Amino acid sequence: MVGAMANNGRIRSAFPVTNGSKDLTPNSAPASTAGSEYGPVEFSREDVEALLNERIKYKSKFNYKERCENMMDYIKRLRLCIRWFQELELDYAFEQEKLKNALEMNEKHCADMETSLRNKEEELNMIIEELRKNFESAQIQLAKEQTEKLAANDSLGKEKEARLAVEKAQAGLTEELGKAQGELQTANQRIQSVNDMYKLLQEYNSSLQLYNSKLQGDLDEAHETIKRGEKERTAIVENIGNLKGQFSALQDQLAASKASQDDIMKQKAELVNEVASLKLELQQAKDERDHHLTELKTLQTEAAKYNDFKDTIAELEATCSSQSSQIRELQDQLVSSDRQLQMSDLTTFEKMNEFEEQKQTIIDLKSRVEEAELKFVEGEKLRKKLHNTILELKGNIRVFCRVRPLLPGENNGDEGKTISYPASLELLGRGIDLMQNAQKHSFTFDKVFVPNTSQEGVFIEISQLVQSALDGYKVCIFAYGQTGSGKTYTMMGKPGNVEEKGLIPRCLEQIFETRQSLRSQGWKYELQVSMLEIYNETIRDLLSTNKEAVRTDNGVSPQKHAIKHDAHGNTHVAELTILDVKSSREVSFLLDHAARNRSVGKTQMNEQSSRSHFVFTLRISGVNESTEQQVQGVLNLIDLAGSERLSKSGSTGDRLKETQAINKSLSSLGDVIFALGKKEDHVPFRNSKLTYLLQPCLGGDSKTLMFVNIAPESSSTGESLCSLRFAARVNACEIGTPRRQTNIKQLDRLSLG
Repeated sequence: MVGAMANNGRIRSAFPVTNGSKDLTPNSAPASTAGSEYGPVEFSREDVEALLNERIKYKSKFNYKERCENMMDYIKRLRLCIRWFQELELDYAFEQEKLKNALEMNEKHCADMETSLRNKEEELNMIIEELRKNFESAQIQLAKEQTEKLAANDSLGKEKEARLAVEKAQAGLTEELGKAQGELQTANQRIQSVNDMYKLLQEYNSSLQLYNSKLQGDLDEAHETIKRGEKERTAIVENIGNLKGQFSALQDQLAASKASQDDIMKQKAELVNEVASLKLELQQAKDERDHHLTELKTLQTEAAKYNDFKDTIAELEATCSSQSSQIRELQDQLVSSDRQLQMSDLTTFEKMNEFEEQKQTIIDLKSRVEEAELKFVEGEKLRKKLHNTILELKGNIRVFCRVRPLLPGENNGDEGKTISYPASLELLGRGIDLMQNAQKHSFTFDKVFVPNTSQEGVFIEISQLVQSALDGYKVCIFAYGQTGSGKTYTMMGKPGNVEEKGLIPRCLEQIFETRQSLRSQGWKYELQVSMLEIYNETIRDLLSTNKEAVRTDNGVSPQKHAIKHDAHGNTHVAELTILDVKSSREVSFLLDHAARNRSVGKTQMNEQSSRSHFVFTLRISGVNESTEQQVQGVLNLIDLAGSERLSKSGSTGDRLKETQAINKSLSSLGDVIFALGKKEDHVPFRNSKLTYLLQPCLGGDSKTLMFVNIAPESSSTGESLCSLRFAARVNACEIGTPRRQTNIKQLDRLSLG
C-alpha cells in the first residue's frame, strides 16, 4: 500500500477535465498542497480512476486492525484527492473571473474604438460635404465668370477641366479616406506606445510652460528695451539736430572769418605795394636831392665866379627846400604805412588763431556727430533685432515694400504726386503714402525701399532671415505685385550684371560662404535644390532633363506632381527632381536652366512677363560632429506671377488662359489671407495649387517675408493701391511662432516628448 501511495503521489502534469473539453496546462492553475502530509501532490485522470476502482485486499478477513489501517490510508488518499479537486476548482473560478474582466475590458475598448471610428467617419463626411460646398461655390463663381468672358468656348473648356480636376480631387479624397481608415486600424497598435509616452508628454508640457513663461518675461524685457531704445534714439536724434545746427553756425562763422581774412590779406597786399611804391619814390627823391646838391655846389662855385647867376641859385634853393619838405612828408607816410601794416599783421594773427580754434571746434563737433551717428546706427540695429524678435514671438508675416524706379518713356512728373514717403521719425523708412483722386492713403510696413535703393541694400535687410535657414528654421520669401512692378528683378536680378544680382543668387552666395566658415566649428551641411513652376494650375518640374515632361502644347504635364504635407509640416512634391549641390556656381547653372524652361510671354504691360509662379526650394541638412547636434532648414524663394487686368494687358488666346489662371490663384491667396486674418476655423488652402503649396509657410511654423512691389507711374495707381491693401492684410496675419528643426542624438528618447 505504501508503494501504491508512492506511485499515486508522484508529481505529474495536471490531468484533463472530466468532460474532456480542454487540457489543463501547468501554468493555468497550479494545485495548492498546503497542509498535506504527503507533500506537493498532483493527480492525473488515471490516478483518480485507479483510486476509485481500487479494491482493498486483506490477508485475513478477521484481521480488523489491518483492515482499519488500510481503510484509514484509503480514506486519507481520497481526502487528499478531494482537497486537490477543491483547490483546482478555486483556481479555475479565479481564472474564469480574470477572463471575464479581460473580456469586459476588451469589449469596452472595442466600443470606444467603434465610437472613434464613427467620429472619424463623421469628420471625413463633413470634410467631403465641405468640399462639395466648395465645389458648388466654385461652380457658381465659374458661372459668374462665364457671363463676363467674351470667349464662351474657352470658358466651357475651363469648366470641363475644373470638373475633371474636382473628380480627381474626389478620387484623391477617397484614397485619403481609405488611407485614413488604414491609419485608424494601425492606431490600435499605437495606443500602448502613446500611454507610455504620456508621462514624457506631461514632463515636456511642464517644461514648455516654464519656457513659455521665460519667453513672456523676455518679451516684456524686449518691450522695455525697445521703449528705452526709442527714447535714447529720440534724444540722440535731437542731439544730432542741435549739433548739426551748431555745426552749420560754426561753418557760417568760419566762412565769415575766411572772408574777413581774405579782405585783410588783400588790404595787407595793397599796403605792402603802397609802401614799396613810397620807398621807390623816396629813393628817387633822395637821388634828386643829391643831384640838386651837387648842382648847387657846382652852381655855388660857379656863382663865386659869376655873380650873374644869383637868381638861378635862389630858385634852385627854393626847389631844394620844397623837395626836402616832400621827402619829410613821404617819410611820415611811410611810418604811418608801417604802423598800419603792423596792425594788419596783428589782426591777421588774431584771425588765424580764431580760425584754428573754430577749426578745432568743428573737428570736435564732427567727432561728436560721428559718435552720435554711430550710436544711432547701433540703436537702429538693436531696434531692428528686437522688432524682429517681437514679430517672431507674435508670429506675424513680415512685409517689405519696394517701389521700382521709373522706366524710360514713363511720365516721371507724376511720381511726386502719386507716391510720397513720410519724413517723421516713427515712419522714416517704414511708411508710404499713395495719392488717388486727391485722396491720401497711408500704409506702414516693416521696411519701405525707395526707387534708388540698390539690390545689395535690399539684400542686407533680409540677410539675417536667410541665416535662419542654416540655423534650422523654415524660411519663405515671396514677391507679390502687378505685372511689370519688378518682382522678377528683385528675386532674380539682371542677367550678366554683378551689381544687379537678385535676392536668390545673393542668398545662395551667403549660404555657401557661411557653410564654409562654419566648418571650423564642426558643422557639415548638405544642400539640395528643386525648382518648379505652377502654370495654368499645373506643376512643372523645371530641372527635368525631359523637355516633354516640362512643357507640352496643352499646358498639362504628363507627370502627375502631387503635393503632400507630412505631420511635421514638411512639403513633398511627387516625382520632382531634387539635386545635391556643392557650390553656388552649380546653383547658378541650374537657375539658368530653369529660367530657359520657365513660361514667359509678351503683353502690352511687359515685354518679358512671367506667366507662372516660380518656386525655388533649398533643403539644408547640417550635423555638428563635436556636439552631435542636427539641424534641418528649408529656404523657399518664390517669384509670383503678376496680377493684371485684361483691359490693360490686352491678352488673347493662350495669354488670356494664363491671365485667368494667374488671377484665380492670386484670388485664392487673398481668400486664404482673409481667413487667416479673421482666424476662421477653415482656411481654403486647397482652392489652388499655389495656396496648397504655401500652406506650411502661411499657416505653419515658418519665418515668412513678403515683398510687395509697386510701380510708380500714375496709370498703375489702382493696382498699386490694391497691392498695398493686400500687403497690409498679410502683415496683420499671425501664423504661429517659428520652430527650429533640431535634434541631438544623445537625447533622442527625450526629444520624442
